[in-house]
Amino acid sequence: MSKIFDKDFLDGLLAQAKENPRLRQNYDLRNSPADTSQRMLNALLPGTEVPIHRHEETAETVVCLRGRLEEIIYEEVQEATDERGFREVYRQLLCPTEGLCGMQIPAGAWHTINVIEPSIIFEVKDGAYIGR
Repeated sequence: MSKIFDKDFLDGLLAQAKENPRLRQNYDLRNSPADTSQRMLNALLPGTEVPIHRHEETAETVVCLRGRLEEIIYEEVQEATDERGFREVYRQLLCPTEGLCGMQIPAGAWHTINVIEPSIIFEVKDGAYIGR
């Protein structure tokens, strides 16, 4: 059965994010758990915390369907205490009403997001999904 992602559907996804303690809610677009790609809609609210992370083997494509957020790219730095640290190297605003719809994050790039207003993104990565 086809699924239409209309205003009501997206509003409902954001409502679910409001009820989620993590302030985000994803909607899995895979055909089955055995799919070898990750395709999802992700509703994100200001205040959600996404740790700095990377996908070593795959690029990640992010398309902003609604809202306003920043994708933030980091480089790893060695701290004096021999602990891993990060330095911001790039910040990209994504906001479809401003014509800034999406970006490709290279494989291995450390990144996170800063959600400025309630947003919905479409994310695509290679590899089986591992719940977070």
